[in-house]
Amino acid sequence: MRKRKRLSVFEIINIIVLLLLGAVTLIPCLTVLAKACSDPRYVLLGEVAILPKGFQLDTIKYVLHQTEFFNAFRVSVTVTLVGTIMAMFITVLAAYPLSKPHFRGRKVFLYLFVFVMLFNAGMVPTYLLYRSLHLTNTIWALIFSGGFSVFNLFVVKNYFESLPESVEEAAKIDGASNAAILFRVVIPMSTPVLATVTLFYGVGYWNNYFSGVTYITDPSLKSLQQYLYDLIQMAENSMDSTGNVTSIAETMATMSSETVRDATILVSTVPILILYPFLQKYFVKGMTVGSVKG
Repeated sequence: MRKRKRLSVFEIINIIVLLLLGAVTLIPCLTVLAKACSDPRYVLLGEVAILPKGFQLDTIKYVLHQTEFFNAFRVSVTVTLVGTIMAMFITVLAAYPLSKPHFRGRKVFLYLFVFVMLFNAGMVPTYLLYRSLHLTNTIWALIFSGGFSVFNLFVVKNYFESLPESVEEAAKIDGASNAAILFRVVIPMSTPVLATVTLFYGVGYWNNYFSGVTYITDPSLKSLQQYLYDLIQMAENSMDSTGNVTSIAETMATMSSETVRDATILVSTVPILILYPFLQKYFVKGMTVGSVKG
């Protein structure tokens, strides 16, 4: 029988601290879930903490039965899928040559990328550029606005640099071209970092609110984040100054703006919550290995 190793005082303190930090992170999520499933009366009275009170699902059903919600959901899904694929394609194609020390002009490009990461033109010039290209009020404005991240580029580049050169040299001896080496050798070996960066891009697109506010005014092109904001505004406007429900939104007569908000947040985060567990096993390895070299 193997004896269990006794935990030191330092390890016990670490476990306690990590458990407390985990609880602090989990509390806001539980609060949103509790308010979304609680009777609005208890929410308005501030009696709901992390457990639902007066359990009900009418608010979530109301959110799911809105045509605008499904349209906004479709826009967000389309932007996230197309944008993430495009961003990953650009990132990989840029990171691979920059990971090779013999690449001519490598330092110049690296300095340019660092400069772009630290400085940008600003909101007004960027908006004028999108308008001159006739991208405003198009779904491409939402896709192009998050289509590249220099930080993600360096993470992928550093991971590529950590791969053994002997594998690529063997592929070259067999007659493989640079494109074949990248897609058939390097990318299959880089699953951890690519999964991690894909998650970064996907979450960034899914949570992107600022680009929609800046470039989109067409209601049919509003993303889920914009829809959430509009829904909250409608819920708040359905209450008069005395707190009584007006006739602006009769269907929300038994709801509060807070429960509607939390129900929409809950529904909108489900896709990311479903995706994350499948990529979690790559997350730590991809970040640690991809950020060691400079």
